[in-house]
Amino acid sequence: MVAEDNQLVARVLASQDMAAFGELVRRHQSHVRNFLRKLSGDFTLADDLAQDCFMHAWEKLHTYSGRGSFIGWLLKVAYTTFLQSKRKSKRYAEILEAAGTQADVTEQTHVRQSEEVGDLERFLAVLTEEERAVIVMSYACGLSHREISEATSMPVGTVKSVIFRGKEKIRTSFDIKDHQYG
Repeated sequence: MVAEDNQLVARVLASQDMAAFGELVRRHQSHVRNFLRKLSGDFTLADDLAQDCFMHAWEKLHTYSGRGSFIGWLLKVAYTTFLQSKRKSKRYAEILEAAGTQADVTEQTHVRQSEEVGDLERFLAVLTEEERAVIVMSYACGLSHREISEATSMPVGTVKSVIFRGKEKIRTSFDIKDHQYG
């Protein structure tokens, strides 16, 4: 699939081929959405961020070097889009607070019904944003440590440490023994 993705990227770059880009979106939209859903905890926000991600990907496709997988590059775009959204939400909340309006943007965007939250969501909820992103890229998206390093701009050693720390935090938080956790 990597070679096919690279061929599609080449077609898009050579002639602004919208059909080729549409095929890239079709192939990877579920990975991007699921990644963003796990990061944000909000299906609607994740869908909006996924659309923003693909718009950014269209604009920045010329920066994809072909090194590593396209999905790794795309998840880097998605992660950056997520972080930018968080900064905007924080600024918006600060503006509302400064204006004297009580608003809890975080609560509004992370409303969940506790009975519908599965084990995975409970596990991910104890992690920091950074740990959650790296764990999801590794286990849910199947990226290598090198690809995660490229997507997050972290050294490979740091990626490994974040994964280890995140797994330890999950184990401790839920009293999971090593033989039960992969």
